[in-house]
Amino acid sequence: MATLSALEKSGALVTLQQYSLLVSQLHTKGKDFETFETGSVLLVAEDSQSGQKFEVKIDKDSLRGDEDDIEVSFQTYKDKQPQKTPFLPRMAFGMKMEDGVWKLNEIQVTVRIPLADPDFLKGMTEAIKARGAVATATPMLNQASMSQGSLTSFGSDASVLSAMQSILKAENTYSNTYSAIGYTCTLSDLDGFGGGAPNEHQAMLIPSGLASGKKFGYVYTLSGCAGAPATSFRLVAVPGANSLGRRALCSDQSGVIRSSADGNPATCIAGGVPVQ
Repeated sequence: MATLSALEKSGALVTLQQYSLLVSQLHTKGKDFETFETGSVLLVAEDSQSGQKFEVKIDKDSLRGDEDDIEVSFQTYKDKQPQKTPFLPRMAFGMKMEDGVWKLNEIQVTVRIPLADPDFLKGMTEAIKARGAVATATPMLNQASMSQGSLTSFGSDASVLSAMQSILKAENTYSNTYSAIGYTCTLSDLDGFGGGAPNEHQAMLIPSGLASGKKFGYVYTLSGCAGAPATSFRLVAVPGANSLGRRALCSDQSGVIRSSADGNPATCIAGGVPVQ
């Protein structure tokens, strides 16, 4: 309760609502979630389209009076076969009884990085190559409507435009690579976390900082990925809480980036002015 109260006072509690939005997006893309009250498996997330499954397993449960330490590990599957993901962490959740309800009190995270593992080295080098290719190709994206001069005229927001371009380029690469899925409306799909080769859930196309949805004082959101495969999407960049007075940006599968001076993404989508 002390944590929830502090988050609410700071305004950060609203951010937690993004998790609900993420789950909704995953459901619309054919992913199913299931949680279990008993047994060694805590959570299962399965994508029937790709044949991938993600499990959270309970390795240890130590109950001591009004405290309970729960250690969990993670396992991914592809077509029912376990996948080697040396990066995935092990986590321990410290639960504490408060007013008759078990509540999260502490989190411990341990990450094992096998530096000499061939699969890890392969995944790392492929990720570096993929991101390098995006960085090289980004200046060429939408050159007809986004010249170098337009970046300069946009002033201090040139870095935001570059971030938009990186996401747009990544979306095109993603839809071409995973044609059965099309475009994605989950930014984390464009990122990469874990070992192994790039896939539809860790395409390794943009840096993790940008995939978090917050960069250069802006919040980036994808939406509108309807159909299978998805043939369209919408990208908006909205000024964050500390960036009031800056314009909103928006784009879609056309690659044309527009802006609205009022900072409202709805205004940008409805009639934004192409960035000059």
